[in-house]
Formats: sequence, C-alpha cells, structure tokens
Amino acid sequence: MSARTDVEATQNQLSSGITADTLRETLIHKLEATHVDIVDLSGGCGQMFEAIIVSPAFAKKTTLMRHRLVNNTLKEEIAAIHAWTPKCFTPEEWEKKKGGA
Repeated sequence: MSARTDVEATQNQLSSGITADTLRETLIHKLEATHVDIVDLSGGCGQMFEAIIVSPAFAKKTTLMRHRLVNNTLKEEIAAIHAWTPKCFTPEEWEKKKGGA
C-alpha cells in the first residue's frame, strides 16, 4: 500500500510543476533531442522518472559524460524529484537499437 494518497500525489506534482511533458520539452529544447520517451514510474505523483533520450549532443561522449550532460541540463528539475534514470543514445545508436541489433 502506498504511503501517499492520490490527493497527496496530485498536490506534489502540481507544486513541483514537474511532469514527463515538462522534462521532455526541456530536453528537446536544450539538448536538441530528436527522441525523448519519459515514463513516470511513481504512479503519477511526479517523483520517479525513467527516460530514453536520443540526441546528437551525445556523440563521442562516454555514458558518464552523457548522464552528466543530462543531469546538468535538468539540475533544478532533478533536485525536486526523488529518482531519475536516463538512458542516453546518439541517433545512430538509437536506430541500431530499434533495428534489433
């Protein structure tokens, strides 16, 4: 059983202003992401997100460098949520992954 009620979850999301859509828009705008898929794993309260981010900005960067880039881009948003798990790909890596390779 969840410690939070639906009302508490909604109030938390409204007060932080952070949603999958706001995160997606920020990543598209600031990282020129070509594909962003964000899932709210917290049941709608906006406290736990998992993301697939595809951006040419990740080219020639290690996984750690990619995560740092994303985390710096979403610094304020990440400070207001409980958990954030990004998976970062270049457009070429994403096409290969989608192709089943």
